[in-house]
Amino acid sequence: MQAHASATALAHVLAVDDDPVIREAIADYLGQHDFRVTVVADGRAMQAVLAGQVVDLLVLDLKLQAEDGMALARRVRDESAIPIIMLTGRREEADRVMGLELGADDYLTKPFSPRELLARIRAVLRRRRPEVQQGRPEGIRAYRFDGWELNLNTRRLKDRAGQAVPLSNGEFSLLVVFLGAPHRMLTRDQLLDMSRLHGDDVYNRSVNTQVMRLRRKLEADPSQPRYIRTERGAGYVFSVPVETVY
Repeated sequence: MQAHASATALAHVLAVDDDPVIREAIADYLGQHDFRVTVVADGRAMQAVLAGQVVDLLVLDLKLQAEDGMALARRVRDESAIPIIMLTGRREEADRVMGLELGADDYLTKPFSPRELLARIRAVLRRRRPEVQQGRPEGIRAYRFDGWELNLNTRRLKDRAGQAVPLSNGEFSLLVVFLGAPHRMLTRDQLLDMSRLHGDDVYNRSVNTQVMRLRRKLEADPSQPRYIRTERGAGYVFSVPVETVY
């Protein structure tokens, strides 16, 4: 796994391709254009990155040697609304059609120029940005609570010491919902509906899991949570004051 970043990077692109030359070309070119880039060779590494970090866009080769890229795309779309750009061969029209039907946002045929990939990525992110921001009160840049800060523009969480704490897409979406409604009891159904406004679906079967993961990252003692408190049989409450930053 390789990661490239620049000081001004805002969007995190994850590229999955089993060709090391293509991985290096993507990482180098996008890294030069103010993107944070992670490149991996297979689905297992892809899932590890998605589980532990916020990813803003996925570039996925549908013809991985050892895996079915279409199955990986289906799995990602089942778990998240993250934008997907597919990489396909020139004659693979059926794959392109199926991928778009699965919910991919765009496709690029090989061989391709890094410049064209950059243009496609920027176009997809421009189209997606209004959707991601739908549920955000106008003008809010960040939320602060008990020394922590969640920046809504960069999708980054910092702890009391100013250190970045990695969040998956689902964790980020759920935390935004909690911070936007402090001291309010939220049912699981409400968490599902409200999380969709922030660009990533959090599915019913995973709400409890996402809450547990957030507690591990936020709480000094996850078994005795201060921030995300359980209302038994009802839902959850974010139980400390939250400051909005404009």
